[in-house]
Amino acid sequence: MNLAVKFAGLDCVSPLWTASGTFGYAQEFAPYLELATLGAVVTKGISPKPRAGNPLPRICETASGMINSIGLENVGVEGFAQKKLPFLKASGTRVVVNFFGETVDEYVACGAALDALDGVDALEMNVSCPNIKKGGVEFGTVPSVLKELVIACRAVVKKPLIIKLTPNCADIVAIARASIEGGADGLSIINTLSAMAIDARKRRPRIATTFGGLSGPAIKPVALRMCYQVHRALPEVPLSGIGGVQSGEDVVEFLLAGATTVQIGTQSFVEPNAATRILAELKSFLDQEKVTDVNELIGALRS
Repeated sequence: MNLAVKFAGLDCVSPLWTASGTFGYAQEFAPYLELATLGAVVTKGISPKPRAGNPLPRICETASGMINSIGLENVGVEGFAQKKLPFLKASGTRVVVNFFGETVDEYVACGAALDALDGVDALEMNVSCPNIKKGGVEFGTVPSVLKELVIACRAVVKKPLIIKLTPNCADIVAIARASIEGGADGLSIINTLSAMAIDARKRRPRIATTFGGLSGPAIKPVALRMCYQVHRALPEVPLSGIGGVQSGEDVVEFLLAGATTVQIGTQSFVEPNAATRILAELKSFLDQEKVTDVNELIGALRS
């Protein structure tokens, strides 16, 4: 049984990745699973300088998921290079570093600095951030703005560049196409959905910032739909599917919809070794269905 896949030039031992923001810097989860069995680890989002994140409370459970407004807390490029990357380099898995900025210049500076680090295999760009110089509109919601951002980062990033698409947009295919026209090598679909929760007795929002990002099983149908739409429009573009993955069969659904790799996110909060179980379930599914190569499933949805 072959589980190995190729994604934007990366050779991955399996299609299973861990999603940014849900797996720390991987060292936190090392006691619970064998990192080398993962196709890749996607780190917390890295910004040029360290960030403290948003005030508490910044996580709350919802029906079939959770809302978070962590505020992209991270150690910054220098802290990542000195304190986090050495472990990741020795982990035996591919290292994909998620990064972001509040201006185009910050994105470019951060991407260039991370691209230069030995041990970083690829970059995943989080474009669900407000452009503080353009009135706070997210970079990833306007195709023309996103294309310009990707072009600017592509000019300094030589390693595979993956754009993590926001679902909070009018046309996911237009956003995907703009990313590829800008020079991206692959796409991650999707980031969290904008949401809120209310404490009826206190008559207050459950998140200090009022709004946050909804993740978990509740968003899987949306993620599958968007993944399928983008694959159908851009069949040659490698996609990494994200959203509510809990089982090996969930992974298969994303593969059928057109994803080459599938990221495990919220499930790791409640089950630190979720990736190990899900990988075993994927193998069992392939065995039961007499599939000898996982690549046979990619984009194989029957109409």
